[in-house]
Amino acid sequence: MRYPIAKPLPHHFPRQRQNRSQRVQRQAAEGSLRRYQTKLLDAGRQAITTEILAAPEFYYAEDYHQQYVAKNPSGYCGLGGTGVACPAVTTEV
Repeated sequence: MRYPIAKPLPHHFPRQRQNRSQRVQRQAAEGSLRRYQTKLLDAGRQAITTEILAAPEFYYAEDYHQQYVAKNPSGYCGLGGTGVACPAVTTEV
């Protein structure tokens, strides 16, 4: 089965108002980014450059893609990770 690919909205496209759950999700993501960024910088790593955007409609991948890292503990594409653990999730929002 093929799934549609989410495409970013053009810059001139008006953004819809965010509802409360979207605001809460964005605040949680930004808090997580700040906490992990601190850990990375303390470890001598570079700044996170990933942009946080509103999530498009979500589609689950096929079953054989689920839990990929658990099935392939050595990772993929030769990526070795940062060696820096992500801080535990808190209720900070």
